Amino acid sequence: MNNQPLTIAYITSGGAGMYCGSCMRDNSVAAAMYRAGQDIHLIPTYTPIRTDEENVSDEKVFYGGINVYLEQTVPGYRFLPGFLTRWLDSPKIIRWATSGNINTDAKQLGALTLSMLKGTEGNQRKEALRLVSWLTDSIRPDVINLSNMLIAGCLPAIKKKLDCPVIVTLQGDDIFMNDLAEPFKQKCLTQIRELVPHVDQFIVFSQYYADYMSELFGIPADKFSLVPLGIETADLPLDAAEQRNPIKSHPPTIGYLARLAPEKGLHQLVDAFIELKLQPEMDEALLKIAGWLGAKDQAYADQQFKKLKDAGLESSFEYAGSVDRSGKLEFLQSLDVLSVPTVYHEPKGLFVLEALAAGVPVVQPQHGAFPELITATGGGILVPPDDTSELAKQLALLLSDRSATHELGLSGCRTVHQKFNSAEVAQQTVDVYHKLIAQQ
Repeated sequence: MNNQPLTIAYITSGGAGMYCGSCMRDNSVAAAMYRAGQDIHLIPTYTPIRTDEENVSDEKVFYGGINVYLEQTVPGYRFLPGFLTRWLDSPKIIRWATSGNINTDAKQLGALTLSMLKGTEGNQRKEALRLVSWLTDSIRPDVINLSNMLIAGCLPAIKKKLDCPVIVTLQGDDIFMNDLAEPFKQKCLTQIRELVPHVDQFIVFSQYYADYMSELFGIPADKFSLVPLGIETADLPLDAAEQRNPIKSHPPTIGYLARLAPEKGLHQLVDAFIELKLQPEMDEALLKIAGWLGAKDQAYADQQFKKLKDAGLESSFEYAGSVDRSGKLEFLQSLDVLSVPTVYHEPKGLFVLEALAAGVPVVQPQHGAFPELITATGGGILVPPDDTSELAKQLALLLSDRSATHELGLSGCRTVHQKFNSAEVAQQTVDVYHKLIAQQ
């Protein structure tokens, strides 16, 4: 292990005002690097990041979302001098502009995504050059880490100016890419494959995702480093989870903690809960739902709430809204089990680690990163994907023996605190940096 401090430029993507799992993970690991003595710069792109922990990102935003959009859609705008347009990159202006649930649907952003991937050959040329100039003149990093390939169009220009390793953390690029409309999806994939040689190493959180992204983006197997997903556990003390007695503190309770969106599978959990309530001794069971709800998914969420009410379960569920950090911790402490039965193959699963860190076991579909997470932590149960009856059955079994369920959660809790905390993950990430620097 090399303890020599590094200057790190970590370039992340804002989530247009919503809580974004990737930028929350990036912020947590960057904060741990800072506490360990690294000279870390967490640099937002598109929009400022939103996180429920202390935000350690830089105030400056590159590839500001307003300018990026106008450069793509307004003829001649990209040729205007910077002093006329740069004010639109103010974090306050961007936060105001994104406060109204702007559209970030990949189906509508094909041309813009392709242009961004072209870097200095695209409509956002001056954005790429501005970032490269700032990295060169102000930071002079020892290593650069991008949070996804969708912001990698600037890499050829960066490589020309800076002689340092470049790492890309892959944590959901495929989800956005798969939603792109043709012909842009194929064109963007081609562009990404051309950018892969400019990346020195890719960090992933599971072998599943390494294998999948290797095929999708044409990445050689030896370019992957497997680093565990990590979360901040300081305000989720292990002894608090060990001393918690859920049997005395609340009725048997199932939780859902994620965006309220079709891809996250809330409808499957609702269907399973309705089925569960028909089983013996499940009449007191509750369903608690928390998470960010965007305007485009309001009708979907309303449909799920109506389904529960029509089943006569209005008093058996509640929606806590988009919870902040303290609200999230309180929410987790009120649960016996958590389930977010995603429809897509989840590459991360932060909510799994958050639940386990609080001593709450999980029931998840057997796909994506979940099998590796459950095997590594020992804190949950896997069910066949899209099988709401089996999901209902396993949830009922856990709620019927809450003492055993509590022990299952504690088993996962101890492992998360030991192996999946942000300090441990930050050190493993820095070790990857040092290894690449030594190979330069």
